[in-house]
Amino acid sequence: MAAFSYKAVDKGGAQTSGLVEASSAAAARQDLRARGLLPLSVDPTRRAGAGASGLFGGSRSKGIGGRALTVVTRQLATLIGAGVRIEDALKTVADQASNARVAALMLTLRADVLDGQGLAPALDAHPHVFDTFYRSSVRAGETSGRLGDVMDHLADFVETRSKNAQTVQLALLYPAILALVSLGVIVALLVYVVPDIVKVFTSRGAELPLLTRSLITVSDFVGRYGLVVLGVVVAAIFAGAWVLRKPAIRKRFDQWTASAWPMRHFVLKANAAQFAGTLATLVVSQVPLSEALEAAGDTIGNTYIRAKAQAVHARVREGTALSKAMQQATVFPPLLVAMVASGEAGGTLGSSLTRAAADQARDLDALVAALVALVEPAVLLLMGGVVMLLVLSILLPIVNLNNLVL
Repeated sequence: MAAFSYKAVDKGGAQTSGLVEASSAAAARQDLRARGLLPLSVDPTRRAGAGASGLFGGSRSKGIGGRALTVVTRQLATLIGAGVRIEDALKTVADQASNARVAALMLTLRADVLDGQGLAPALDAHPHVFDTFYRSSVRAGETSGRLGDVMDHLADFVETRSKNAQTVQLALLYPAILALVSLGVIVALLVYVVPDIVKVFTSRGAELPLLTRSLITVSDFVGRYGLVVLGVVVAAIFAGAWVLRKPAIRKRFDQWTASAWPMRHFVLKANAAQFAGTLATLVVSQVPLSEALEAAGDTIGNTYIRAKAQAVHARVREGTALSKAMQQATVFPPLLVAMVASGEAGGTLGSSLTRAAADQARDLDALVAALVALVEPAVLLLMGGVVMLLVLSILLPIVNLNNLVL
């Protein structure tokens, strides 16, 4: 069975569209005719040998949004936890979906599962919808036979992540708008206002202060080369993103961010929280420690720290205690290592990891909140300082002219 998106006309001449499951496009058209619909177009939601297409636009599936992913994950967790078969759960979620893209995605996954694939391999075809953490967690749950428990923990994680991301976005919205408006005002002053004022000063033959002369230089530069500089900056951003796609360069860059003073604390804290949260979810779901470590390591975004986590996995497989292996990696906070050691000693690794993950998440949330809280006053001070310099550079020559007249 496969999913097809269709456009058809009913007996009254009204056009309708939707999704239908069938073994082939011909069978899909036959099904539509049996419903009293005249098919205009029937397209598969997924081309053979490629990623999602049709509603998913070519070989790369588009995202469905954080809120939709949260709802889908919670629904799947509830159904699978209740003992519903995966293919039936996917069909139920597709039938209940109000978004055509989500429904098409669920039916495409269902078709892959009916073809004999597991849920995790089916998710692998949609990396832009389901990230590495999501797919690794599902794969570990399927391998251990604890998919229902893993999906339940995964739903909680996705909900929390979506809520935190929304909170940060809303907190940064006002400073971002303020910065853009202030920057626009500054550029407008430099390009349109300052040149006219300069003409007045030069016609009087007055000697201009250093601050004003500097402003004139900046104004001339922005007027002549502003667009060129903007183009160079945009090109540099794209070039940097392209260069960072190379694994060797990306690893060196990630190693620098994990060791440089301004970013070290935040990078280590963020990746440790990700690792601990994933590992706690899988261990509590009774996934074997070796498989849980492999999945948790794959979810780390920083490639340098990911390599350290993979080394931890290798040492644990060789018989080293988890706490000792994490200590040797030197990229995990001492408190996290201590709590893991306590859990190993008391035979309560799952609960200790859960508490450690919660502590790391709280510390990370506090750090993010502090950084976000500093953004707004920093933008205000920076833009206010620039505007103050502009005003002073314009007022100082005016004061000098008044002195000359007197």
